Amino acid sequence: MTTTPDTTLLTRLDSGCEVLLPGDAGFDAARTPWNLSVDQRPAAVAVPRTIEEVQDVVRAAVAAGLKIAPQSSGHGAALLSELPLDDVLLLRLHALTGVTVDAAAGTARVVGGTLWQDVVEAAAPYGMTALHGSAADVAVAGYILNGGLSFYAREHGVAANSIRAVELVAADGSLVRASAAENAELFWAVRGGGGNLGVVVAIEIALLPYADVFAGMLLWDRERAPEVVPAWVEWTRTAPASATTSLRVMSFPPLPELPPFLSGRDIVVIDGAILESDDDATALLAPLRALGPEMDTFGRIPSAALLQVHMDPPGPSPAVADHSVLGALDAAGIEVYLEQVGPGTRSGLMFAELRHLGGALAAPAAGGGALSHLPGEYALFCAAMAPTPQAAVAGRAAAFSVVRSLAAWSRPSLVPTFTENRVDSSRFYDGEDWVRLCRVRDEMDPSRVFVAGHGL
Repeated sequence: MTTTPDTTLLTRLDSGCEVLLPGDAGFDAARTPWNLSVDQRPAAVAVPRTIEEVQDVVRAAVAAGLKIAPQSSGHGAALLSELPLDDVLLLRLHALTGVTVDAAAGTARVVGGTLWQDVVEAAAPYGMTALHGSAADVAVAGYILNGGLSFYAREHGVAANSIRAVELVAADGSLVRASAAENAELFWAVRGGGGNLGVVVAIEIALLPYADVFAGMLLWDRERAPEVVPAWVEWTRTAPASATTSLRVMSFPPLPELPPFLSGRDIVVIDGAILESDDDATALLAPLRALGPEMDTFGRIPSAALLQVHMDPPGPSPAVADHSVLGALDAAGIEVYLEQVGPGTRSGLMFAELRHLGGALAAPAAGGGALSHLPGEYALFCAAMAPTPQAAVAGRAAAFSVVRSLAAWSRPSLVPTFTENRVDSSRFYDGEDWVRLCRVRDEMDPSRVFVAGHGL
């Protein structure tokens, strides 16, 4: 017999944490994630502003018979919204933020739902940066606890490897610190275990000593894709680990707010970062520049500017996506990709991206956590805008079509932060690591209080 959760217990918190129930003013705004195509309907939403408020609301939620879903920006909210949430408290951490840089140690302590743009901005005066993603407004926690794929990744591995310690609110409301020296098994598990183990309210990360970086993009009209795509694939076969790049075929509607080089156009773009001197990076790019791009922005830029290179949407947007990891791409695989999104096609996608993997991503990192590497040669990520439910259905079909067409080149593994459809989460981990991770989850949360998009 199931017990109906008593959400009234959440309105009597000693800490004063903001809790919103259906029908309350502000409830709809609080439950809305970054991905505006997602309709989350939880039993309640809590918006803590301190770690103590997180502890208070966790205790109250458990007492009320609720499960808890931690969420920061909500970029990957699609998976959570597919679950029944009528007995779930959505714990939005976007108001719990802050960054403290320890320049001497080369680390930063990042609180709650802090965004990457704030971390990068705080590190920049010290000539440092971090293993951030391609978008400025992605929250650190969801990205880094699920691995994290950066434009520094082929040189430095997944972002989870940069975690030095975490502070986590457990299911009993206690605050637990985990590092290599304390609660080591939990420290191993949380680096890749996502939001399944508790509410991570602070993360200490190692920073990178880069005040600037050689980065940018090359752009061609999509008509040039049959030349550019095979040339880039060939280039990646010998590119050093210092170069992390992606190739995207992109389509933009004719909107006046877009710059002329994007508005109403179909293009192919190569972008990324190269951790080399200007001369060595220039020599490395020569074969791609020889293709005569109409736009070439590669050059030495402040490391903080790397957040703008990938042209991610500047704010909350409705989108749907699909993903797979590919092995080596031969001529037949390239032809299939071009048949789906090349000249003359109408895929319905905003972009179909190939992100170069390998390098430091290829093998488990020494001393790494549950997810310390991403095997495969390329991450395929296809996305479509979804301003209406009908557009969402069409966009998912379009993205799936590209992923399915390249199934012959796909690998069993997946990139968690690129995976927005329901899959067996064991595909993210090596077999023994999956068993070990589930064992830690059973120890930390035997009652299954915590709910995550990629559940264990």
